[in-house]
Amino acid sequence: MIRSRIKKCLDECFQAGVEQGLWSEAAKGSYAVEDPKFEGQGDFATNAAMVIAGCEKKVSGKKANPRQIAEQLVALMGNANPLFVKLEVAGPGFVNFFIRESEWQSVIPEIWREQDTYGRTPAKNGKRVLVEFVSANPTGPLSVGHGRQAALGDAIARLLAASGYEVDREYYYNDAGRQMRVLGESTRARYLELLGLPHQFPEDGYQGEYILDIARSLVDKYGDSLKDTAEVTPFKEAAEKAIFADIDQTLKRFDVTFDSYYNEHSLYENGLVDDVVSALRDRGLVYDQDGAVWFKTTEFGHDKDRVIIKSTGEPTYRLPDIAYHREKFRRGYDWLVDIFGSDHIATVPDVLAGVRALGYDESKVTVILHQFVTLLRDGQQVKMSTRKANFVTVDELLDEVGADAARFFFLMRKADSQLEFDLDLAKKQSQENPVYYVQYGHARLVSIDRQAKEKGVDRGELAAARLALLTMPEELKILKALAAYPELVLDAADDLAPHRIVYYLQELAGLFHSYYNKHKVISDDAELCRARLWFCAALRIVFHNGLTLLGMHAPEQM
Repeated sequence: MIRSRIKKCLDECFQAGVEQGLWSEAAKGSYAVEDPKFEGQGDFATNAAMVIAGCEKKVSGKKANPRQIAEQLVALMGNANPLFVKLEVAGPGFVNFFIRESEWQSVIPEIWREQDTYGRTPAKNGKRVLVEFVSANPTGPLSVGHGRQAALGDAIARLLAASGYEVDREYYYNDAGRQMRVLGESTRARYLELLGLPHQFPEDGYQGEYILDIARSLVDKYGDSLKDTAEVTPFKEAAEKAIFADIDQTLKRFDVTFDSYYNEHSLYENGLVDDVVSALRDRGLVYDQDGAVWFKTTEFGHDKDRVIIKSTGEPTYRLPDIAYHREKFRRGYDWLVDIFGSDHIATVPDVLAGVRALGYDESKVTVILHQFVTLLRDGQQVKMSTRKANFVTVDELLDEVGADAARFFFLMRKADSQLEFDLDLAKKQSQENPVYYVQYGHARLVSIDRQAKEKGVDRGELAAARLALLTMPEELKILKALAAYPELVLDAADDLAPHRIVYYLQELAGLFHSYYNKHKVISDDAELCRARLWFCAALRIVFHNGLTLLGMHAPEQM
């Protein structure tokens, strides 16, 4: 990775400057190697001289000249360094790095050597991370909000795995509590309704058509033998089983899999919820008031304490969530990643306070709260409600636009940004559609290879290819983008930001389509043709790897 090589060289020169008494170690690790802001300012730039000058003023109180420091850095790095064709001092003290073309061209053999593993690194060396996502209550089909979370969680897990983490994906199966009782009552009411018997539908019951389908299956299986059953359990269990089977099937369609499912009910069965309350009592962080049990969250900077067991004896959802997170820590993970909808914003601080109260490091928990999804058709919002009969399910979305388009659109924005999903655009078979635009890039590259074979053009051995012929500005831009891919994956993994891969692929597609429209790959110039065929082969690999990282297909024709 060229950026990393520059950083290493810069670090060595900084240390040499310390040893020569040019500056102190105060600025160590504080400067960066970045892309330049404007064309013509080199391939990379560093703010090291200005950072050093600022730190030296704080240390000694004497004003330092950033441009002078930049000149000293250039002298230490040396224009004879084989990585650079030129170093220059610019502006208030930036150092601009101009990289030799041969360095960019050398990325092609690297990509070809690594193939599907290009962009994957062992950087994190097997650190264990648990990614919890979807975790939808089994009270209805997955909504498009759950779909966004599924795409996010799966892409984040793929990014982390590509960066060397040992990743486990977990679905927290919320099968306890009031909402499950309401589900059972809703199913029983529909069952009695189908039998033509008196019934009372819960005021906040689940009204979707799927409840009627479950009730019909109970009538088919049991007839009217459940009509006098006062206990809601058989209705709840039948509904839960049917709904979760539907959820599981939807996730399979979306190519989302989990390593484990954790049942909320087991927290109660194994006494883990009661044990958390006892542990908090032992620490003086729980008290009883007005018949309820309160957690002293004010001890952790919150504005007020929180109820964890209601006066009815029913726990609030904060309590089992705290118990569940304690079990995550007990399983020995180095990092816990939680992906929730933004409706969890009020409870997350309480759960983290619980983690801290029980003696665990809350900094090892990263919570991503994704914003809601708005579906648009003909420019108008498609109405949704997860308890009504007119909500849009993930299955309906997949039926309409397909899994690849759904994933791409779900990942196009940062998780904390609201997402407008344009159904009409997602279905277009044209370059207006960003999904089509990117996938067509891969298909077009496969087509170039196919055309070359049909014309009897062989790209030959890579070692014999004259890659030094790849000097067009458009070629060098693409080579720079290909060289940046591994570092991009690492950065996106560290920041849990799969949208960066989407942006990258869109940019890469733009560069390639523009290049293709301007330059012939297959031509009468045999040497140039072979070089460009290898160039396209490397480009195809990176398109494939990037799409795979998002959980998408890399089509060979469109």
